[in-house]
Amino acid sequence: MDAAPRSTADLLAPVLRRPREARDVGGEPLGAAVGACPRGPGPCQTPRAMTLKETMAELERLGSPQTRKTFLRHGAPEPLSGVNFGPLTALKKRIGTDSVLARALWATGHAEARLLATMVVDAPALSWAELDTWAKQLDWYALTDVFVTNVVLSSPHAVKALEWTRSPAEWLGRAGWQTLSSLLAKTQLLEAEDLRPWVKRIEQELPTAKNRVRDAMNRALINLGGTGGALQGAALATAKRLGRVDVDHGDTACETPDATQAIHKLQARKEAQAARKPARAQNPARKEASAARTPARKQGQAAQKPARKEARVAKKPARKAPVSVATKRTTGATEKPSRKAPVATKRKTSTEGKPSRKATTAKRPAAPRRARARA
Repeated sequence: MDAAPRSTADLLAPVLRRPREARDVGGEPLGAAVGACPRGPGPCQTPRAMTLKETMAELERLGSPQTRKTFLRHGAPEPLSGVNFGPLTALKKRIGTDSVLARALWATGHAEARLLATMVVDAPALSWAELDTWAKQLDWYALTDVFVTNVVLSSPHAVKALEWTRSPAEWLGRAGWQTLSSLLAKTQLLEAEDLRPWVKRIEQELPTAKNRVRDAMNRALINLGGTGGALQGAALATAKRLGRVDVDHGDTACETPDATQAIHKLQARKEAQAARKPARAQNPARKEASAARTPARKQGQAAQKPARKEARVAKKPARKAPVSVATKRTTGATEKPSRKAPVATKRKTSTEGKPSRKATTAKRPAAPRRARARA
C-alpha cells in the first residue's frame, strides 16, 4: 500500500505539469530572479517562471491554521492551505502574468491556487469559451467575487457575462449579478443602456433566488440606485417593497446592507465628491477658453524674454576694468604696502614704545608686622 502524501503540494503536483521548456533548470531556488543563470555565467536579467510544483509548495509554506479556519467558516472548499490575501498578492507580484501557470493552478481545484490563478492570468487574452468555463467551475462566494473583479472586468466579455444572471446555479448566478454591480460601480460601459429592466428583474426574482445570489442582487440594486435620476427613485421604491433581505452568512460577522440606507449614503458620497471638484473642471466652456489662451500666452512670454534680459543687464553696474602695473607707474599710483609691513611695525612699536613687564613690575615693600601684645 502506497504511503499517504505528505503535503498538498505532493498530492497536486502530478495533476498538471508545465511544458518542458518552462520547467526549472538545475534546481534554482524558488522564483529566483537573480543568481547563477542557467543560460550562462552572470546574473539572470529576467525572472524564471515558477512551476506548478513550486507554487503549490509556496502556498503550503505561506498557509496558517488560523486563516484556514477563517476560510472554512466563509465556505471555502477543501483542499486549502490557509493563505491570506496579503501573502497571495505578494506572491502574485513575484510571478507576474503567467496564463500557463494560471490554468494549471485553476485545474487543481485548490482554494488559494484558484484565487492566485485569477491574479496572474492574462484576462484580456481569455476567450469567451474559457471565461465561461471558469465561471461554471466557481465553488464559493469569495472566489466568485475575486474572479469577477480580477478577470471578468478586465476581459472584453464583461457585458456578455451578464448572461450568467439567468443561471439557476448559485455561484454562476452570483457571478452574473456581481458583474452587473461592478460594471455600475467601476466602469462606464452601461451608461447608454436602459437599466430599468434590471430593477424590475430584481424585484421579481430576489425573493426566490438562492442565498448568495440574493446578496449579489441586493448589492446590484444599491448600485443601480446610486446612478441617480429616475432610476434612483425606482430602486428606492423597489427596496421599500422588498423590505429586509435575509442572507445566511454562516458563522461570520458579515451583514447584509439595507438597500434604502445604502442608496442614500452612496448618493451623498457622490454629491460630496462632486462638490470638492474645482469649478473649472465642471465648466467645459471655461476649460476650452483656457486651452485656447495657452498658446498665445506662451508666445507672449517667449517674446518678452529678450526684453527682460536686456533690462536686467542694463540695471547691473559696470564692472571696473583691472589696472595693470605699467598703468600704475605711468599715472604715479603708489603701490599698497604689503601685509607684512604693518605687522612688523606693530611689533616694533609694541616692544619699543611700551616698557617691558619686568621693568614696570616692582616688588612692593612688605607690610610691617604688628607687634604682638604681650601679656
